[in-house]
Amino acid sequence: MASDSSMPANTSPEGYLRMAIPKKGRLYEKCSKILDGAGIEYKREARLDVAVCDDLGISLIFLPAGDIAKYVGEGNVDMGITGEDVVMESCVDVVTEMKLGFGKCRLCVQAQTVKNIKDASELAGGRIVTSFTNIASKYFKKFDEEKGVETKIKFVGGSVEAACGLGLADGIVDLVETGTTMRAAGLEVISTILTTEACLISNPHTPYKEKIELIKRRVDGYITSTKFVMISYNVEAHLLDAAVAITPGKRSPTIQSLLDGSKSVASLIPQKDVAKKMDALHDIGATDILIIEIKNSRM
Repeated sequence: MASDSSMPANTSPEGYLRMAIPKKGRLYEKCSKILDGAGIEYKREARLDVAVCDDLGISLIFLPAGDIAKYVGEGNVDMGITGEDVVMESCVDVVTEMKLGFGKCRLCVQAQTVKNIKDASELAGGRIVTSFTNIASKYFKKFDEEKGVETKIKFVGGSVEAACGLGLADGIVDLVETGTTMRAAGLEVISTILTTEACLISNPHTPYKEKIELIKRRVDGYITSTKFVMISYNVEAHLLDAAVAITPGKRSPTIQSLLDGSKSVASLIPQKDVAKKMDALHDIGATDILIIEIKNSRM
C-alpha cells in the first residue's frame, strides 16, 4: 500500500490509520524519539501537518496537544498521543491504550503565598483562572455545594500564573512540573487535583484495532529498551545462586555452561542500577562483566 503522490498536501490517504502527534514543543520531541524507536518512519515536509508512513499504512497528523483528545474522541483521527490532563479536560470517550512515562506533572490549585491559604475550600466562591475550566469546575463544585456559593471559573489560555499578581484571580488551577515558574510568581500549591503524564489514546470505534495493537507493541518495546540494558558475565558454578539473586532479570536470566564448568549469565537490569549491579557482581567474584545497550525489544 502506497500513498498517491498526486494527492493534495495535508491529506491522509484512504484506508490509512490516522495518528495525531503534538506538533511542537517538548511533547513533539519526545514523540519523535518514540516513533523513530518504534520503526515508524516518515518524512514531514516543511509547513505541512500530515506525514505518511507507507509501509505501515499510517498518516501522522500534527496537531496542538490540547486538541488531540477531542479529535480522537470525535473520530477525526484513530489514535493519538497527548496528556492525561487534556483527555480529562476534553470530556470525550477515548481508550487509554498505555501510559508513556514522560511529560509527568501535577494539576494543582495554587494561590499567593502571602495569602496563607491552607485549603482549597477557602477559595470557594472566589475567582479562579485556568485553562482547565471543566476540571476546575468539577473540583470546586463540592465546595460550592457545601458553602452555598458559586466559584467563578474563568478561562485564560496562557500565563495563568500572572493572574493572581494582577488582581484577576484569587487562585489558579495550572500544571506544575518543577515549580520554578510557580514560585517565581509568588504562588504555592494549595492542593493537587491530579497527576498526569503523556499517554497513547484511541477512538473506541476505530476500525484499525489490529494496527493499534501493532503500534502499541512497538512503542512498548522501545520504551522498555530505554529503561533496561543487558548485563552479561561469567561466574563459577558454586557462585551462580548468589549472582542470580543480584540479576534475576525481568522473567529469568539466560544461563549457559562453559567448557571449564563455569556459567555464562545474561540478564536484563534497569539502567539506573547498572553501576550498583556491576559492583555487587564483582564483589562476589563474577568476571567479564559487560553492559549491552538494547535498541528495541518485544517482551
